[in-house]
Amino acid sequence: MKISAIYAGSFDPVTYGHIDIIKRAARVFDKIIVAVAHNTDKDPLFKVEERIDMLKSATGRMKNVRVDDFEGLAVDYVRKKGARILIRGLRMLSDFEYEFQMALTNRKLNGRIETIFLMPSESHSYLSSTLIKEACTLGADVGNFVPPLVARKLKEKLGKASATR
Repeated sequence: MKISAIYAGSFDPVTYGHIDIIKRAARVFDKIIVAVAHNTDKDPLFKVEERIDMLKSATGRMKNVRVDDFEGLAVDYVRKKGARILIRGLRMLSDFEYEFQMALTNRKLNGRIETIFLMPSESHSYLSSTLIKEACTLGADVGNFVPPLVARKLKEKLGKASATR
């Protein structure tokens, strides 16, 4: 029996921390769908299509990883795709309370879907898309935190010369 899992998030933008979680999940599950949330409440920097393109570029060599987008509840998307696993990344202890609350809510919404938490390697545990966007806005070189394509796109969006090396 092949086991599929969904890694859902805004990925605005994708970071090496996200990619680390995707790689870890791809070693555990037969198929991973990285699902980009439309999530208009967050006022994303990148359009859904741009986030999908960046993720496809970053995961293109991973044979069992696909990229898609969704609107609405993640548990509804997981069910629609015929999966039963929702992957969530935990970076620091500060993430746990929010993620735990979300996992319990999702369990109440659909008790057939399990949330699996994965941690990135220590070298990526502090990365967040918000922090990277802020650093780039202030002129930092973010090339160590995101793939080259993402660094270039951040530079284009935020207009800072030092976004890439």
